[in-house]
Amino acid sequence: MNKKNQHFDSKVIHAGQSFEPVTGAVMPPIFLTSTYVQESPGVHKGFEYTRSHNPTRYALERCIARLEGSELTEEQDASYGGFAFSSGMAAISTTLDLLNTGDHIIAMDDLYGGTNRLFTKVKERSAGLQFSFVDLTNLSLLENAITDKTKLIWIETPTNPMLKLVDLEGVVNIAKDRGILLACDNTFATPALQHPLDIGFDIVMHSATKYLAGHSDVIAGILVTGNPELAERIRFVHNSAGPILSPFDSYLVLRGIKTLSLRMRRHCESARRIATWLNTQENVELVIYPGLPSHPQFEIAEKQMQIDGELAGGGMITCIIAGGIEKSKSFLEKLEIFSLAESLGGVESLIEHPAIMTHASLSPENRAELGIEDGLVRLSIGIEDCGDLIADLEQALA
Repeated sequence: MNKKNQHFDSKVIHAGQSFEPVTGAVMPPIFLTSTYVQESPGVHKGFEYTRSHNPTRYALERCIARLEGSELTEEQDASYGGFAFSSGMAAISTTLDLLNTGDHIIAMDDLYGGTNRLFTKVKERSAGLQFSFVDLTNLSLLENAITDKTKLIWIETPTNPMLKLVDLEGVVNIAKDRGILLACDNTFATPALQHPLDIGFDIVMHSATKYLAGHSDVIAGILVTGNPELAERIRFVHNSAGPILSPFDSYLVLRGIKTLSLRMRRHCESARRIATWLNTQENVELVIYPGLPSHPQFEIAEKQMQIDGELAGGGMITCIIAGGIEKSKSFLEKLEIFSLAESLGGVESLIEHPAIMTHASLSPENRAELGIEDGLVRLSIGIEDCGDLIADLEQALA
């Protein structure tokens, strides 16, 4: 069978992978070396220095490249257009390093707080980049925001924490002939649900710390492109600036990806059930979940977030607890199975308060504009028994 035609459940195990040639090891070994011997100056086995090349990192990069839909060959790019970074923020920073001073970037208004901080408090100052934050759920606002200097459109979908959805096909239709790079943070959906490259995006980014690794034990970032010229540019910055992922951490993320399909099915199934239940609770003012018909962009979710052709809303839920900050803090403190912690996408269920935790770097005015209220909490649904999770939420709400 052609590996391109394999089901996603098979791809997470085999995509981009080959047995280790010396021993036949099924899993790629962890190559803990900084340098490689050369037979003669410039004559080597394709590896010179681990900042530039590492077999373990290549195994991860090739796997996620294939999962995201890159069809680049090894001749076109050593890791098929996949690049592994020391964090998601390092991956985003490298994307911005593809641009020039004075370039204009249009970004989704609702972004992870760390992304917003990198854009506004680092790159505006250090690189002279210009940013416009736009509600891209309204594509007419995108058209109005594009200028002659616009060189990148940066999108999260679903967004963090308000779970807004952006019509990726609509963005491509607007920007594809204007020479603008299109980049999508696919962290929440993962390639199990959503494929921006197939739709026409140039770059996909992941905080691999989250669903890809899946076990809350590694910090990592990913970029993938299916464009050979763009892959060459990313590789130059990746090697020059050096924000690479270590061999051991590469092994951990690759190990996590092996169960990505199974985990995402469970995350989505439980999240839909819990979101439906939360909608019936009098102490909950609002539930936001892409898999519910009440979501403002539900039709977009049906179109671009799917597993086996069926709607899959992801594993994240945002809701507003009645009673403001004191009631929401009391609720969070009383949970027993859910862990009060930042991050998301692990096998364990996490819950957090964006206004105080992940999005505290935003100004109160900015949070208010986005709808990040004091009673708003964000849930990352793990793979525990769903009934136990609902019981935990029920006792804390009570």
